Amino acid sequence: MSTTATDRAGSPVREMHNHIGGRWVAATGAGGLEVLNPADGAALATVPLSSAADVDAAVAAARAALPQWSRRPVIERARLLFRLRQLVEERLEDFAELLTRDTGKALLDARLEMMRALETIECACAIPQTMQGRALGQIANGVDCETFRQPVGVCAAITPFNFPAMLTMWFLPFAIGCGNTLVLKPSEQTPLVPELIFELLEQLELPPGVVNLVHGGEAAVNALLDAPGVDAVSFVGSAATAAYVYERAAATGKRVQAFGGAKNYMVVMPDAVADKVAANIVASAFGGAGQRCMAGSVILAVDGAWEQIREPLVAAADRLRVGDGMQAGTDLGPVVSQDARARVTDMIEIGVDEGASLALDGRGPVADPNGAFVGPTVLENVSAQMLVAREEIFGPVLSVIPVASLDEAIALVNASRYGNGTSIFTESGAVVRRYREEVEVGMIGVNIGVAAPVAFFPFGGWKSSFLGDVGACGTDAIDFFTRKKTVTSRWFSGGQTGKYFVES
Repeated sequence: MSTTATDRAGSPVREMHNHIGGRWVAATGAGGLEVLNPADGAALATVPLSSAADVDAAVAAARAALPQWSRRPVIERARLLFRLRQLVEERLEDFAELLTRDTGKALLDARLEMMRALETIECACAIPQTMQGRALGQIANGVDCETFRQPVGVCAAITPFNFPAMLTMWFLPFAIGCGNTLVLKPSEQTPLVPELIFELLEQLELPPGVVNLVHGGEAAVNALLDAPGVDAVSFVGSAATAAYVYERAAATGKRVQAFGGAKNYMVVMPDAVADKVAANIVASAFGGAGQRCMAGSVILAVDGAWEQIREPLVAAADRLRVGDGMQAGTDLGPVVSQDARARVTDMIEIGVDEGASLALDGRGPVADPNGAFVGPTVLENVSAQMLVAREEIFGPVLSVIPVASLDEAIALVNASRYGNGTSIFTESGAVVRRYREEVEVGMIGVNIGVAAPVAFFPFGGWKSSFLGDVGACGTDAIDFFTRKKTVTSRWFSGGQTGKYFVES
């Protein structure tokens, strides 16, 4: 796939390289990890575990490129983003197939991710408008005031395994479009798609150091968090790691946005349209093998609603075809690794041990034992106190909790330490209005199973699901990647005294 990395002697898989200062370079850190296809366990590449010295080199390159890049006219930066969009669109199917091999997700899900990635680049292309400030003349006699935006500086993005294309585009185009430089540290589990993105970035002929790619694990992350040359950090991952990133980066004065885990509840009211609701919930809970921070993982069935949707939902889930995402007709690919599979199946066991019953068990035999497959699983008779109801599983597992009323449903949603997304299924506008006002969650879907907003609206949860002041995408991205500067001015040569402007 790439001609930029050399083959390891005696090995059928190639070693991946970092991209620092405009060049592909070997990492100096010792050791590496095999990148495996989750569908069959085949080795795809070896990703290096970069050292702190590798990170420091990338940060230094980004720092050196910052003065020239930040002075580049904003319209020129936007035109480069338009070119990036074109290059990505030309390779959409290549990206989708690589995503499927890298993450395991079904090819259809991979194509949908690429459309979201493309949409995000398109949103960033509007930076000449969205980066504009404000001005007001004559705030006092002969006195004017204006606010404008400047880049934050050197930005770091630490991205997870599940959306390596889309989540890279949450940060990279907005960061460089606003005049910052960037160091990207992608997940060591799925590094192939970020590598292809950087191959396309080379065609833009950006000044060396504007964008940098450093592979690695914990040591690379810590080096970025501690680096004095990094001004802002964007992170997506688990809630525990988000808290760690937020605290460690903020302790050194960095601006931080840390997107953590989720436990997304879907409230089903008795008046919901059963077949439509069942289809939406199945797509939400099992799409991408449930490895999405916006996946609906718990049904709160109000006043007998579960009995209405149980049959069509379980039947629809059971019809999902589990297999290699590259095979035609596959609906649900593997989870990302055998370790992930073991964790998900352990959680199912815990749920059963705690008293839940299996309406659908996805732990059965699969065609390829080397693959990390878990089929769609539905746990019913779940109580709010069970671990499967409280903690993120990050797999194709759906729990069902019967509740007596909307009051009880809202109380359970608000009792969660997470607050990423939620959905409500009903035909009552009054119920929706109350729900959206009272739930303590950042993103809400009404008769929509995946409440992730489009790229021109901000993305961000509440509570342990997000740590920071502004979220991703939309105007929040501009707010994060710029600093505001306000200038108040008058000119005495014009004869104005400004006597109505009070100076303290």
